[in-house]
Amino acid sequence: MDQIDILIVQNQFTDLLKDNIVKTLLKESHITKIQLETIYIDLLAPNILQKQIKFTDKVNLRIKDIKISRGAFIRTLRQSKRNIIKSINTILLLGYIGIFDTPRLQSYIEISNRLHSLLESYKETNEYSNENVLSLLKQELIQDIQKGI
Repeated sequence: MDQIDILIVQNQFTDLLKDNIVKTLLKESHITKIQLETIYIDLLAPNILQKQIKFTDKVNLRIKDIKISRGAFIRTLRQSKRNIIKSINTILLLGYIGIFDTPRLQSYIEISNRLHSLLESYKETNEYSNENVLSLLKQELIQDIQKGI
C-alpha cells in the first residue's frame, strides 16, 4: 500500500469527523472515536480504495502518528463490533418485548436512511459546509426522533 492510499483513507475519515452530525451521534453512541476509525478502516477502506487490504496495511491507515500493533488493531476492531452488536441487540430486544412496535422501529430506520440521503445530497451540491443547512438537518433529525419515541 502506498502513501497516497493511506492519505486518501485518512483524509476521508478526518473529513467525516468534522461533520457536526457525526460528532453529535458519536458522542451519544456506544463506540469511541478510535473504534469508529477502526471499523471504518476495516469495512470501508477496501471500498474507498477499490482493492483488498491486508490487516498489516489496515493498521497503517490509522490517523494517529503513533504506530499500533496488528493485535491492538484487532482488539479495537473486536470491541467496536461488540459494541455495535450490543446496540443492535438492544433495539431488537426492545422490539421483541413490545417496547418498540414495528412502526416505531421502522421510523428509526427511515430516519437513518434519510440522514444518509440528505448528507450525500448536501455533499454533492457543495452546500454541505453551510451552517444553515446543517442546522436545518439537525432540527429535522430531532423532530423525527421525537416523533419516533
